[in-house]
Amino acid sequence: MESQLSLAGFQADAPVGAGDTALGTMSHPELNFSTMPESWCQFAELNANDFPKVPEPAFPPPALRFAAFHRTLPEDCRVVIVGQDPYHGAGQANGLCFAVNKGVRLPPSVQNIYKEIKTDLGRPPKYPDGDLEEWAKQGVLLLNATLTVSEKSPGSHQKRGWEEFTDAVIKVLSQEKEHLVFILWGAYAQKKGAVIDDQKHLVIKSAHPSPFSAFSGFFGSQPFSKCNNYLSLFGEDPIDW
Repeated sequence: MESQLSLAGFQADAPVGAGDTALGTMSHPELNFSTMPESWCQFAELNANDFPKVPEPAFPPPALRFAAFHRTLPEDCRVVIVGQDPYHGAGQANGLCFAVNKGVRLPPSVQNIYKEIKTDLGRPPKYPDGDLEEWAKQGVLLLNATLTVSEKSPGSHQKRGWEEFTDAVIKVLSQEKEHLVFILWGAYAQKKGAVIDDQKHLVIKSAHPSPFSAFSGFFGSQPFSKCNNYLSLFGEDPIDW
């Protein structure tokens, strides 16, 4: 393997406490995704010294910070959707990019994702409540390029080390797996394409589903059918979006 990086020892800086106010923590107090799963630690070896120090409080709270990696283990990963950074409103971010917990008002980007699913696949989304955990269970790694953000301050934790961390994860997936689908929405996510081997994987790029850019190339891009067609070519079950 070209990049020998160990994820062992990666954990959130702050413990879970009474001050954690994200809905996911309150609704599921038993969850603790503050550390990387062992299977990811074994799959890709990152230097724990590179773990970013971020100002707390931050979203999502420590207990949900590595939820994407717990919901989709490396051996199950078939699709990678890359977001930018978590939602910066209280009670929104749950550790899966673009997702919110059931009962949380749908952010505009998710509404636009659902619109594209309906147009692309000719049917409504199977999971219309914003909770994308069922995607993750099917092998869709919902990965933000930056895993934390300060309240009401989008992009506030960029250039603190998260980008190198997620670059390394994407790079090792590209190196060690075959026939993955990488879905990169927006210019920020598309920077990740530099570490992906597009000769052995499908890389789908388009504008971001945000209302500011959805009409500039996201709507009509058909990422969901393209993804499923590619998976089918290699004998994989399609994702039930």
